[in-house]
Amino acid sequence: MTTLDEEDRREYYRIEDRIALEISPLSAAEALEPELLQDDSPLFNLLSELHLSDFESQHLLRQLSDKDRTLAAFLRAQNKRLDLLSAVVAQTLIGTVGEPQPVIISEGGIEFDQAQPLDPGTRVKVKMVLMPRAHGLLLRGRVIHCGVRPEGGVEIGIEFTDMTDAQRQLLARHILQRQQQQRRQQLDNDDTAS
Repeated sequence: MTTLDEEDRREYYRIEDRIALEISPLSAAEALEPELLQDDSPLFNLLSELHLSDFESQHLLRQLSDKDRTLAAFLRAQNKRLDLLSAVVAQTLIGTVGEPQPVIISEGGIEFDQAQPLDPGTRVKVKMVLMPRAHGLLLRGRVIHCGVRPEGGVEIGIEFTDMTDAQRQLLARHILQRQQQQRRQQLDNDDTAS
């Protein structure tokens, strides 16, 4: 984020991405109790829980693969079915969360443009659908900067707070996959230009 000092800026790798994003102020109860953070949409909560439970169970599936390949193959097939259902839920949600928009995102926070300013220090609920796999994440954050752009709109930087390890790892995996995809695209473009 632009207001962090140089040492903090190097802590997390940042990428440019496009995600569906909705920001709203935390209620008083949500601000005090991280476990109370819920979205009004049961579908979004379901999507978020599906992805977190899938992520948390991956190491169990790897361990099981060493002991029983047939059972592991069956569970992978079931996992694909759940992924397909998650994709359908995510496509339904994108209409309610909003169309994907350009952001700069890291494990530590997110920076984006919007029409309305938010006061620095405001505690917010960050609801996002990470593309293209449509992972739903609901995070707590704090506005760290808000600046008016000369061409219009407001640039907002939010620092994520109170993330679980599973949420952080899911976000880190998304960032790593997008980084790899962007590098492949750059290499393809360089090869095409040559």
